[in-house]
Amino acid sequence: MKKTIILLAIVFPFAAMAQTKTPVIKLDGVLKNVKDTVNMVYLSYYDEAASKRITDSAKVKDNTYHFELKHTDILQVSLRAKNDYNATRRLSRKDFATIFLQPGIVNVVSIDSFSNVKVTGSKAHEEFEKLNTLSKTYNTQIQELGIKYTAAKKAGNLEEAAKFDAQSDSINDKLGKDVFLHYAKTSPSSPLALYALQRYNIYGVKVAETEPVFKKLPASVKRSSAGILFKKKIDVAKKTSIGQLALDFTQNDTIGKPVSLSSFRGKYVLIDFWASWCGPCRAENPNVVKVFNKYKDKNFTILSVSLDQPDGKERWLKAIHDDQLTWTHVSDLQFWANAVAKQYDVQAIPANLLIDPKGKIIAKNLRGDKLEEQLHTVIGE
Repeated sequence: MKKTIILLAIVFPFAAMAQTKTPVIKLDGVLKNVKDTVNMVYLSYYDEAASKRITDSAKVKDNTYHFELKHTDILQVSLRAKNDYNATRRLSRKDFATIFLQPGIVNVVSIDSFSNVKVTGSKAHEEFEKLNTLSKTYNTQIQELGIKYTAAKKAGNLEEAAKFDAQSDSINDKLGKDVFLHYAKTSPSSPLALYALQRYNIYGVKVAETEPVFKKLPASVKRSSAGILFKKKIDVAKKTSIGQLALDFTQNDTIGKPVSLSSFRGKYVLIDFWASWCGPCRAENPNVVKVFNKYKDKNFTILSVSLDQPDGKERWLKAIHDDQLTWTHVSDLQFWANAVAKQYDVQAIPANLLIDPKGKIIAKNLRGDKLEEQLHTVIGE
């Protein structure tokens, strides 16, 4: 199952250039009839230039709060309310709001609950709400399948979980094409056209459909920090597309020994991106084990790249043992900053690439029976 992303709650790195004489974004917030007493509001966003998350805070006084950001770009921010409530109450969706800001004065009014916001002064947020509306049906279906997937996994029914996984992926793909790609195609001058393209390609850049649309975006957007970064993603996708030679890499295995992809030249190799904390990866592992055992003596092997965290080595090793993954494993234990994942622009896991004996990429993201079918085609029984 792909990482389920609900557009209403997403905190997504984004900044598209919006030329203006105003060097500051001013956010004026008002709370109306919000049941919980809000003492503080926290604002956070991802700074593309600094490659880090920025967080600020503002005290609430007389049900109002204020932020000033020295930013000349359209900016997606997450707002979180700090409430004066009993400590046993957990944070919920009603404590968060996602806002698209742009230079000038933006008014944010929370009505009844902190998350129920009415935003004025931001054309970008108006377009965001349009995308929310267009995405609602798809997101509801994805949420429902997520609940079923979790229940099936908890019950130990991996086959049923895989079924819900595939259905969710299918709806995610349809959401991307029907909503985000269509929006970017038909509204290239919108302040959220690039954001829509980013959302369409959140699980990996689809070059053939994406590059022509990107080229039609305004020059100012393509020159922005987000535009430049997205162009780099397109370039990486071209280098890692089917038919290209796989980019070589070296990482340490479970005992600290360097392992290079090129050392497997002459074999069919599945580069498998996963992590011990990734539920869908663990659900997919039995399929991968089955295929490995069937083809391991037929010039086929697997090189797994783990996106486990710096403190996760023991969990990584335990997952390898528990899932009986008896092939080569490497990782730099840098989570989503894993060097190989960044090299291949891996945006979601599980993900994989099938490499032929000459080092050429011949297939990508083979899940379930598709992996076995592909190997049957190129290797046979």
